[in-house]
Amino acid sequence: MCGLWWGLAAARADLDLREVAQGIFVHQGRHELPDKHNRGEIANIGFIVGERCVAVVDSGGSPDQGRALKAAIAVHTPLPVCYVINTHVHPDHIYGNRAFKAPGVSFVGHHKLAQAMALRAPYYIEKAGRDLGYTLTAEDFVPPDQPVKESMDLDLGNRMLRLTAHGPAHTDNDLSVYDAKTGTLWAADLLFMGHLPVVDGSLIGWLKEIDRLKAVPARLVIPGHGPAVSEWPRAIAAEERYLNGLATEVRVAIRQHRTMEQAMATVGTSMRGEWQLFDEFNKRNVSTAFAALEWEDD
Repeated sequence: MCGLWWGLAAARADLDLREVAQGIFVHQGRHELPDKHNRGEIANIGFIVGERCVAVVDSGGSPDQGRALKAAIAVHTPLPVCYVINTHVHPDHIYGNRAFKAPGVSFVGHHKLAQAMALRAPYYIEKAGRDLGYTLTAEDFVPPDQPVKESMDLDLGNRMLRLTAHGPAHTDNDLSVYDAKTGTLWAADLLFMGHLPVVDGSLIGWLKEIDRLKAVPARLVIPGHGPAVSEWPRAIAAEERYLNGLATEVRVAIRQHRTMEQAMATVGTSMRGEWQLFDEFNKRNVSTAFAALEWEDD
C-alpha cells in the first residue's frame, strides 16, 4: 500500500496539477517545441470531476503522460473516468489516450477528429520515434466513439458540460468545453496565451470562431497553452489582434504582387516581441494564410 501511495503521489507532483475552479484540475504545459527532452508534453491537460464520474480534457503529449494523468486522477477522486474529451488532433493533446481505454470510458471529439487521426497517424508515429524518443502504434490513436457535430451535453453527475464543435480555425476539428457549474470555458487551442497562435486550419475561420467564443459568459477560461484567465473576453484580444494583423498584412502583400516567400520574411514581424515561439511558427502561419487568401477575390 505504501508503494502504491508513493507512486500516485509522485504522479501528482510530476503533473503539477492545480484546481483552477471547483472540481476542475489543470496541468499547465510549457512554451516549448516538442522534443526528446520534454517528450511532447507541452499542452494544458486535465480533468473535471462530477458527482458520478470524471471527464478528462486532453490526455497528454505522450503515453507516459496519459498514465501519469490517470494515476493523478485517482489521487484526487475515487470516481471513475467516464469520458475522454479530445479537443483536437494535435499530438500534445491526444497521445495519452490509450491509458484511458477501458470498459465504461467513452471517447468524445469533433466529428472530423477520427478522419484527422487516421490521416495523420502514419506521420505522427514516424515523428514520435524520430523526434520525441518513444514508440507509438496505431493503438495509441483512439478515435471518438461519440462524435460531436454541433454540440453535445455530457452529465458527470450534477455537473453538465456543453461541448461545441467549431468550424475550421486552429484545426478543422476544434472542440471547446463549457462547464456551466463554474462558468469555466475550456477553450483549448482556440486560445493561446503567451505562445504564438498556430494556424493549422483556417485563419479567417478562426477569427469567426473568436467572435463566437467572446459571446460565452465565461468567468474563467482555460487555454490550450498558457495560464487560465478570468478577464474574459479581454483575454483573447492579443490573439485576435495577431490573427487580424496577419490577415491584413498578407492581403497587402498579395495586392502588391509579392511572393509567398517575400511575405514570410516580413508579415507579422512587428508583433514578434509580444509572443513566445514567434520565429518558430510565424512564417508557417504566413504561408498558410497566404495560400488561403491568395484566391479569396476570385
